[in-house]
Amino acid sequence: PSPPAMAAPPSCVGQRCRARREPRTHGGVGQRVAGAMQELFRANTRSREFPAHGAKVHSVAWSCCGRRLASGSFDKTASVFLLEKDRLVKENNYRGHGDSVDQLCWHPSNPDLFVTASGDKTIRIWDVRTTKCIATVNTKGENINICWSPDGQTIAVGNKDDVVTFIDAKTHRSKAEEQFKFEVNEISWNNDNNMFFLTNGNGCINILSYPELKPIQSINAHPSNCICIKFDPMGKYFATGSADALVSLWDVDELVCVRCFSRLDWPVRTLSFSHDGKMLASASEDHFIDIAEVETGEKLWEVQCESPTFTVAWHPKRPLLAFACDDKDGKYDSSREAGTVKLFGLPNDS
Repeated sequence: PSPPAMAAPPSCVGQRCRARREPRTHGGVGQRVAGAMQELFRANTRSREFPAHGAKVHSVAWSCCGRRLASGSFDKTASVFLLEKDRLVKENNYRGHGDSVDQLCWHPSNPDLFVTASGDKTIRIWDVRTTKCIATVNTKGENINICWSPDGQTIAVGNKDDVVTFIDAKTHRSKAEEQFKFEVNEISWNNDNNMFFLTNGNGCINILSYPELKPIQSINAHPSNCICIKFDPMGKYFATGSADALVSLWDVDELVCVRCFSRLDWPVRTLSFSHDGKMLASASEDHFIDIAEVETGEKLWEVQCESPTFTVAWHPKRPLLAFACDDKDGKYDSSREAGTVKLFGLPNDS
């Protein structure tokens, strides 16, 4: 299908942008770095898929050590895999939610704990050592996004009614609750844990102080719905993806847009920075995942997909990308969802 019609967007809106729509080319060192990354992918272009769920996979995330990958699905469960050399081995399936698991994330420094957000109006914290749910926290609405603070002390969860609840990760009690007057999409703390960011339906990035939750700034980032946000592990940049099919890269300290990536044609659903902050993966309903060099905006690689991509996540220590698409199990029934998770970046000779 052809992409939706839209006005030609500026690279970013407002006064705070110093980016140009087309990526700038950097000679010398930049080209050598990009060349080295492309060489790496040329030798490691293989993708593999692994059965995970009975329905589509909404979210994938790596534990902080990279030993495990978790996935959340429309089938109301989460799955956890062990990474063994060049393959994922399913360790457990986690049941208990009464509705779709829309998003999940791991504790930032404890590799055994992860949390799931569900449409059943609960979040659940799971421990992979006991394979049990150690806490179920009731919330006021159908939950669609979740994140764990960098210091590990707080879990923030957003629901379909644009309420964000801040939950104490130890006592499992609500510490604060904020009702917003706009459509809240993705939520995230900055790496320093002192600001809280929300992307919204008006194309803005809203920034609150943390823990005070006082508005600091609202940035007009995109001319249409701002969908996703991710911070780079180095603390230098964050990236946003929008319904205008653009990815914009922002300087964390100056809060200005430094670069835009414009190779996708459809709304950007999901983003992930590599462990060293040098690569940014972005995906949409386009049948490829774009892998860009952060410092130049240049294309490093395209990961081909047969269907729209819901979620991408770089491994925290190596250039290995987990992702999940809207794949169908075409052997018997073209409408049946495949529920697989995939890995890209495996050696060609493995």
